[in-house]
Amino acid sequence: MRKKIMTISIFVAILLTGCTPEENQELATEEVTIVAGSIGGGWDITARAMQDSLLSENLIDGEIHVLNKVGAGGELGWKYTQQQKDPVLAVNSSLLITNHLLGQSQLTYKDFTPLAILATEWEVVVVSKDSSIDSAKTMMGNLKDAPHDYKIGVSPRLGNDDQLSFVLASKRAGVQPEKLNFQIYENSANVVDALLKKQIDVATMTLAEAKKYYDLDQVKILVISSDDRLKELPEVPTWSEEGIEIVFEHWRGIMGPPDMTEDEIRFWDQTIEKMVQTEQWQQTLEKYMWKDFYMNSSETTQFLEQQSKMYEDLMKTNEGNE
Repeated sequence: MRKKIMTISIFVAILLTGCTPEENQELATEEVTIVAGSIGGGWDITARAMQDSLLSENLIDGEIHVLNKVGAGGELGWKYTQQQKDPVLAVNSSLLITNHLLGQSQLTYKDFTPLAILATEWEVVVVSKDSSIDSAKTMMGNLKDAPHDYKIGVSPRLGNDDQLSFVLASKRAGVQPEKLNFQIYENSANVVDALLKKQIDVATMTLAEAKKYYDLDQVKILVISSDDRLKELPEVPTWSEEGIEIVFEHWRGIMGPPDMTEDEIRFWDQTIEKMVQTEQWQQTLEKYMWKDFYMNSSETTQFLEQQSKMYEDLMKTNEGNE
């Protein structure tokens, strides 16, 4: 018994004084699951980028699986994550907050263990390549006169940053956002398909989701929510250039099940901090034109609290769109 107690005491002392990367890995099991949404969507891209970065730098001593749980605006995947005890992480975004504010979910960030905010990206508005809409300024002018005339595609549900960025821009353009005609789709691929089939007129989504269709010359990007034009897309104007003063960043983060131990949180703080510094992750940021926005677990908890207050105010402009 004395030997067993001494062994445990030494192990605890090592944890409290800090661990080497090799010792950190003792806290992880041989399998880690990262829960995401639809394949090819923003959460899925984030999860697979994490998978590649963690494995390429041997930051996880084991296997990492991406589990795609599709439906209910992230709710199915988050409920699954909430019920797990094994190493399961879930990608999140503002939907974690807005689903609750809209009464579409009982879950909040307090039902999980916030672990990190990873990056932000810009929102864009797209139309089909042969659309008669030639600019965001023209689009908003038409919507101001007849806000219900355009069908606007969004996924996976109302209340996410795709929709809210459009709502905020329209409000500042003098459009009545409660009269906008939003059409909801399961994922961005379905949104673009509807756009190309003329079932909708306009779509709002993240740049990473739109870029592949833009590269295929299937859509036009009318406007981007960045403060300045991107060097990678110098032809795409900002909202301010279109006469509407708005800069809107869409964030994504990662969280774990509730009641994670301090040791587990410390492990993921150290591991994710190393991950965002890797060459693989930096290449991901560059590829998708994301902006580094890393926060550790304690910073993330504070950030989510602030975001909850901000979205509660913003959602007041969204009443009537449910």
